[in-house]
Amino acid sequence: MSVFLLSRGTVVAPAGPLKTSDSKQSRPSSACRSSLASESLSVLKRQVVARANGGANAVRHETAMKGEGKFIVGGNWKCNGTTESIAQLISDLNAGTITKDLEVVCAPPFVYLAQTQASLGPPFEIAAQNVWTGAGGAYTGEISADMIKDLGINWTITGHSERRALCGESNEIVAEKTAYALSLGLKVIVCIGESLEERQNGSTLAVCCAQLKAVAEVVSDWSNIVIAYEPIWAIGTGVVATPEQAQETHAGIRKWLAAAVSPEVASKMRIQYGGSVNAGNCDVLAQQDDIDGFLVGGASLQGDSFITICNSAV
Repeated sequence: MSVFLLSRGTVVAPAGPLKTSDSKQSRPSSACRSSLASESLSVLKRQVVARANGGANAVRHETAMKGEGKFIVGGNWKCNGTTESIAQLISDLNAGTITKDLEVVCAPPFVYLAQTQASLGPPFEIAAQNVWTGAGGAYTGEISADMIKDLGINWTITGHSERRALCGESNEIVAEKTAYALSLGLKVIVCIGESLEERQNGSTLAVCCAQLKAVAEVVSDWSNIVIAYEPIWAIGTGVVATPEQAQETHAGIRKWLAAAVSPEVASKMRIQYGGSVNAGNCDVLAQQDDIDGFLVGGASLQGDSFITICNSAV
């Protein structure tokens, strides 16, 4: 078996994937502790070598297509930054040159939303990283979509795997958050993705489509939804799905949408890829037929890298 090294130390396994956690994730509280954050990057790289031949989850489909609308790149800043470092990142982004016609959405931590909104210029839009399932009330620590809308912010992320794993968010909770945000007119990036074990046992599409099925049960209008496919084993680890793996899964998701929701939704849906996307691998990923954008983690904290990723748009 071969293991390929791309620029910036990215490791790519041509067959099966790898179990992972975000290498920059802070240790969660006891209430939110998960095995997702238990493995080190060195263990992950050994798993690539040991397990790549065991993950035969070929999800091949004859039809491939781009979704309608502009290529869309999201930057998820996660739980990172200070007032000073956020100001520097904003300055770097504003100074960059984006040569492509695309949508770009940045999701800073809640406490830096106002700072980012006040300083980050076009074409960048702002998103929340998460919202509550409904309106405000006695929900200590939560942020409602009403509050996000009140700030003049038009986007939110729901269902990121770190929240599903670390904070126990079920498919139904993610769907409820998505539906409520949509009801207020927000645009939503809905994250889906499978674990290493699920990919190895051939359940990638079953898992992803079950996550989307929960959304389909409470949402009728998908026009303000973007889907982000983020294999859990590739988030924050330097291990990325091969272009073929990403394309196969994206095509499978689109095929499911055509059958379970409608052919129109399937043809229009933009599906992002996320999971260790960086300036070294974005071009080849962007060329895949069913990849309509990226949801970027660590590389979105580096202005020059994020601009490069934006300019990979096709």
